[in-house]
Amino acid sequence: MQYMLLIYANETEMANRSQQESGQVMAAYGAYTEALKKAGALVSADRLKSVSTATTVRVADGKTQVLNGPYAESKEQLGGYYLVEAPDLDAAIAWAARCPGAGIGTVEVRPVWQM
Repeated sequence: MQYMLLIYANETEMANRSQQESGQVMAAYGAYTEALKKAGALVSADRLKSVSTATTVRVADGKTQVLNGPYAESKEQLGGYYLVEAPDLDAAIAWAARCPGAGIGTVEVRPVWQM
């Protein structure tokens, strides 16, 4: 079954990290991604650009509303995701716990509803 690991972190805190700290985080993500690949669990992964680049679209009464920015303002922002193949929720949670984002933010685990 596929699970989406949604990585939330505080963009401001991330932007204020030193170059060395940012390099360490990126190296940890690289090692994590390689571990997923080696286990055959990685389906896809991507990093998202800043919420300042987000556009929110909503249709109400047949009219399209387009707003600059994210849908909701929060302390942590969606920064990226991993789509993984795992035999069950426990295995997906174990992968989420190994994700570097779990140590500096939050990783939300959701099963994918196949369409």
